[in-house]
Amino acid sequence: MPESKSRNKKKVTPKADKAEAKVALPGEAVNPRWLAPVMVGLMVLGLAWIVTYYLTSSELGLPIPPIGQWNLAVGFGLIIVGFGLTTRWR
Repeated sequence: MPESKSRNKKKVTPKADKAEAKVALPGEAVNPRWLAPVMVGLMVLGLAWIVTYYLTSSELGLPIPPIGQWNLAVGFGLIIVGFGLTTRWR
């Protein structure tokens, strides 16, 4: 006697929700939540500092202080710290 096809179907198990956070396995490193925003923020802030310095370089020094060419060091320092944080990215 033939068997019904519904009896032979494999049971489907529901997959995990995409909304669930990934659980780290033991020994697996996870990025801190603050890392990406701080990293990108420092790089953008450094770039904005340098661009603002070049666009407003005058005797008054507004909106950034008149410290001369050291403004480039401040801008590149912020960018370098941002790139330094990328080494912590996993």
